Amino acid sequence: MKLSARDLVFDVTVGGSARDRHAPVLLLHGFPQNAGEWERVAPALHADGRATIAPDQRGYSPGARPADVADYRMVECVADIVAMLDGLDANKVDVVGHDWGALVAWHLAAEHPDRVRTLTAISVAHPAAMSDAIAIDPDQQQRSAYIKLFRQPGKAEDVLLENNGARLRAMFGGCPSELVDGYVAPMLDRAALTAALNWYRAMSRDTPECPPVTVPTTFVWGDGDIAIGPTAAKACANHVTGDYAFVPLTGVSHWVADEVPDILAEIILERLRRPAD
Repeated sequence: MKLSARDLVFDVTVGGSARDRHAPVLLLHGFPQNAGEWERVAPALHADGRATIAPDQRGYSPGARPADVADYRMVECVADIVAMLDGLDANKVDVVGHDWGALVAWHLAAEHPDRVRTLTAISVAHPAAMSDAIAIDPDQQQRSAYIKLFRQPGKAEDVLLENNGARLRAMFGGCPSELVDGYVAPMLDRAALTAALNWYRAMSRDTPECPPVTVPTTFVWGDGDIAIGPTAAKACANHVTGDYAFVPLTGVSHWVADEVPDILAEIILERLRRPAD
């Protein structure tokens, strides 16, 4: 469906039907994916009586692709989600986010706890845990070195689009090969890739710090993740004051929803089934 919010038009996949008093489950994708990331996870949520809302976020929806880098600041991305929830009359949701979607989810849960029943963050740790790890941990510094390229306008696009997106495809180590084209194909449009990279380019020391999260939270991390190391993953607990669970997955890559969708769905449902109110 098309959803208008904040003078933008987002592509949103809505599925399932909430039964009893279940809150909808908001599913937030990361880079360089789209709402298709959740296609193998959502059916288990629907079978449990959950409705799902999975938007293509700012820059990924063609109708929500502003030109200025500043338009991709985290404050704008979070405001999009609040406006979408308002437009869907979703007062409170269970939030699930992966990669950049996890960062949006952390901020949403911390800054709008009245709209979030539970949080399940995947792969990317709480922003403060990430910042601390990048500052002090050589391993995380090396893992995050790619961000320097992504922040270079023009050069990053040239590198990633060369040879029909060969380097984009190479990023998906651990993701089933039959799924990769579905993520890479939209990014071969240079304007779409630039918009997605603008999330990195809008990163700034002026970004407001993310407060501790007070809602019940699960953090899921694959120990085969090449982008996020154990220092940040283990430090997440220091930034959640609500009920917290850390679920490390042995031998699983960054692409958790694609690699082990059934396991991830059960982890999400375990969080949703716990009393949260």
